[in-house]
Amino acid sequence: MTGNDLGDFLRAHRARLRPDDVGLASYGRRRVAGLRREEVAVLAGMNTDYYARLEQGRERSPSPQILEAISGALRMDDAAREHLYRLAGTVQDGDRNTPRETVSESLGQLLDGYTSAPAFVLNPAKDFLAVNALADALFSPFQAVDNLARMTFLDPAAREFFTPWDRSAEAVVAGLRHATGLDPHYPRLRDLVRSLTEASEDFAALWSSHTVYGKTQDANELDHPDVGTLSLTYQSFDVRGAPGQLLVIYHAVPESASAQALSLLGSLHATRRRQSSAER
Repeated sequence: MTGNDLGDFLRAHRARLRPDDVGLASYGRRRVAGLRREEVAVLAGMNTDYYARLEQGRERSPSPQILEAISGALRMDDAAREHLYRLAGTVQDGDRNTPRETVSESLGQLLDGYTSAPAFVLNPAKDFLAVNALADALFSPFQAVDNLARMTFLDPAAREFFTPWDRSAEAVVAGLRHATGLDPHYPRLRDLVRSLTEASEDFAALWSSHTVYGKTQDANELDHPDVGTLSLTYQSFDVRGAPGQLLVIYHAVPESASAQALSLLGSLHATRRRQSSAER
């Protein structure tokens, strides 16, 4: 993260659009990727110099009307538009709740109750706060089940586990971007972004793209060394009463090959844990 997140975000979105995407004619050679600043200003109905000051970080308090015009000009979807408003400071710090870093006993019991589905709880920085037995089995190829972003970009197992890896990596970074809009001052998230930017060129490139969305459900293809390909769908839920916590549950179509593979994975994992306990 930089000291001009709003300007970086605007530039990244401007670079993605071409004149014909927004109904503008293009003449001659263009020296910049995407739209020019003056073109965005025309589309948004504002002064070019004012828009330039926003990108340069010299203007940091745009009105809601200005933000609405810019989000429309840059063809932002709902998630990107929400992120834009938060970067501009329309949500006061006092309205945010500090993320809770521990899982309640009742939520832990709920996780354990999902015996046929991997379930886990993440904080906004994608640290694993709790996992059930099947989630522990699902992520067993990784050196540690500690942080989903770190695992995706720094653990060698990720390239074979997530299929395709590129899609999963983009989703992780977009989720982190979304989290920065909800709480840009969250220390754990800032430290994670800084360390991953230094350690992974892939992460740094995706982070600089400023893609942002917060998915609540999606389909995943995973390749587990013990049971092969798993076609799973996940649902995610905000944990009420625990700011920042996200409950994620993976599930397979009942009686499908993936459901059978999950059941086998759970049995294998339980057997290994019993053997490990017996050897101690």
